[in-house]
Amino acid sequence: MSAVSPDSDIQTTSRGFSCKLCNVNLPNLPSVDQHVKGRKHQTLSAVRSTRKSHEERSVFVSGIKPEISQTDLTEYFQQFGAVSDVIVDKDKGVYAIVQFNETESIQAALSCVEHQLKGLKLKVKPREKKEFKLIPKKKNDPQNLQQIFDRLKPELCQLPSVDAQMKFMVERFQLGENEKKARGLVVQLLQEVFVEFFPDSQILLFGSSVNTFGVHSCDLDLFLDLENTKKFQARAKTATEQAGEGMSDDGRSEDSILSDIDLSTASSAEVLELVATILKRCVPSVHKVHVVSSARLPVVKYHHRELNLQGDITLNNRLGVRNTRFLQLLSGVEERLRPLVFTIRYWAKQKQLAGNPSGAGPLLNNYALTLLIIFYLQNCEPPVLPTVDQLRDMACEEEECVIEGWNCTFPSQPIAVPPSKNTQDLCSLLAGFFSFYAQFDFASSVISLREGRPLPVNNFLPQEKDDETTQEGKPNQQRPKLGPLNLLDPFELSHNVAGNLNERSLRSFQKECQEAEKYCRSLRYQRKSTKGKTWGLARLLSPPGEVQQAKPEQFVISIPFKSESLPEKLSKELQLAGEGSRLLWFQKVCSAVEAVLTAVLRCHLLPSTAAGFSENSATGAEDMDTTASSLNDSNQSVESKGDSSPQPAAAVGAKRPLSSGSDSSVSPHGKKPRLARRWRPEFPPWMCVQKHTVWLGRRKVRRELMKDTDCRPEGSCMELESQVSASIAEREPELKEPLEFKVCPQMVGGTENTRVLLKLEPSSDQAGIFHDFFHFLEEFVPKMVETLLEKGTA
Repeated sequence: MSAVSPDSDIQTTSRGFSCKLCNVNLPNLPSVDQHVKGRKHQTLSAVRSTRKSHEERSVFVSGIKPEISQTDLTEYFQQFGAVSDVIVDKDKGVYAIVQFNETESIQAALSCVEHQLKGLKLKVKPREKKEFKLIPKKKNDPQNLQQIFDRLKPELCQLPSVDAQMKFMVERFQLGENEKKARGLVVQLLQEVFVEFFPDSQILLFGSSVNTFGVHSCDLDLFLDLENTKKFQARAKTATEQAGEGMSDDGRSEDSILSDIDLSTASSAEVLELVATILKRCVPSVHKVHVVSSARLPVVKYHHRELNLQGDITLNNRLGVRNTRFLQLLSGVEERLRPLVFTIRYWAKQKQLAGNPSGAGPLLNNYALTLLIIFYLQNCEPPVLPTVDQLRDMACEEEECVIEGWNCTFPSQPIAVPPSKNTQDLCSLLAGFFSFYAQFDFASSVISLREGRPLPVNNFLPQEKDDETTQEGKPNQQRPKLGPLNLLDPFELSHNVAGNLNERSLRSFQKECQEAEKYCRSLRYQRKSTKGKTWGLARLLSPPGEVQQAKPEQFVISIPFKSESLPEKLSKELQLAGEGSRLLWFQKVCSAVEAVLTAVLRCHLLPSTAAGFSENSATGAEDMDTTASSLNDSNQSVESKGDSSPQPAAAVGAKRPLSSGSDSSVSPHGKKPRLARRWRPEFPPWMCVQKHTVWLGRRKVRRELMKDTDCRPEGSCMELESQVSASIAEREPELKEPLEFKVCPQMVGGTENTRVLLKLEPSSDQAGIFHDFFHFLEEFVPKMVETLLEKGTA
């Protein structure tokens, strides 16, 4: 794109470009090209075109009354041309929009001098044409969140303790009695409407509205249970066959919407479309109704205008209803759970770790965050909450529950669960949550609330005899989708509740836990300030940038050590290396990173740094031989002070003890001397030059190259990714001003959380493309490095 058309959606700004249709800013022309071809822009363009077409073929009709039906209007306006749709105002029933198949029909309708229907004079005029705009949701508006916090902060600071602050969070944000009653009336209305169309059906509330963790304006999640309706249909069908025709045996007329659909054979999509139609046409104050068939559990989404509530209706979510009962039970068993959940959920939203704006995204959802809190409480010493297996054993025979083959048994009443022997206050438990996850080994763990412990991720990798594998005695069960954070649902063990998270989201979560852990060790957290300063939760819950000045943006890529993905050959090499295994792994990673930059992404390394990290590099080999024997000693002295296992409580923010004696080279207590700076696990940086935008349009090019082959995920094949880069370089011209940047590799962490950090720093970025390039590298490089290590090519 050489220029931007003045009448297009793309507008030039002082900082680059912006798309007024999608309401996003774009730094440069390559980003504009990529955005315009993207799914979001294409979808909104299509929606706008459809809406414009509808407006051009519609008329606005007023002067009607509620007794005028949609059928009446359709029959009347058919005289002017074929009618494709009639939308009647369902709240008051005084106006309608009639949509024709052809624009010529509008002129015919408007040219008619007088319109009369059932004694009423109708007013017909052209439909008003409105500009199409994408209205962002206000639910997670940063300004709105800031305003709420500004009102909340002084109230928190006046309270005497952190425990009191956490209880105040519950009082401040929980659903009030009036809100609960209003939601109950909506459910009652929906029940009355749906039972007319689906006899004997039931509307069941689940989720935040009833699991005791609901906050103001939380979604109204509903489960439409049609099992009894299916039985009714079967009885009616049998009775009709026996009687010949007419009425069913219970006297209900067959002249209903059910005559058009058989629930025993209809697909979920068909039934959901029917539910959406009923909501649109028959339920007052409900609008913005649409079906989301691509979700893991397809739903009908809606908005209730009077209560300003978003909501979902699902057809097959008995497990969701059972999960709600499970959370209700735990809330009744342990009174400290609700203050913890309310506080941590608010903290996660403030730190932009949770709350996906559109319902789908890479952030934690509230259910996943609540399960993380429960898992932490299961692992306190002594435990605050029992495991799911322990709860199952506490239930009596009448309480046994199996849904879709999963054992969902637990006591129905909190009194059946013995109280916890843990006496920690809320202040300590909150600090413990951050400490627990600040150093948690997510890479090699699958979190199981059923067993109350992290399970090895190796147990969930595909095996040769997968069809014989069982979980809880359930054969042929689908394995959970593994990702950066693996958190199993308490009952549906094939569902990873945090499967939507990406590496960047997990890193942000763990980083914020580390920052919170550091703060929770300070007096500012534990004691009320006598000088009126912000303290306790008021400071912990502050949005980013309020507590301290914003730090310069750092560009760091983290590559964790994953033992489960290493090939057998490399595992043996690391075992033979003994104390030098970590440095050997570091060297392998550096070699792989260099291959990704040069062979895959076509970066040019300046002569002084090229091949500086290959396996045959003399410098690297000498460093490895010389430092291997002392590397672990260095890490122990700095990180764990003689203990081979990491100590989370001391790892973040702890001050380094002063050395005793006049000889600073000798450590206290007879420890070995500190290593010289040159023996740190850190190497000189690469100096890189990138001449092509190889990160733009990779998915499209990859699909084109793989039309006749099996689909492979991004980063799983070095040869394919190299071809993708080469193809992009051939199609797109070189950058007028090449991007120059520096990459500094460094190994950090103890023996159980070793990782390589790649610190990137742009040295020449006149085109303003480094941010885009970095965000691509942040996801792509770790995947490619893992692939190269698995294949032993690094």
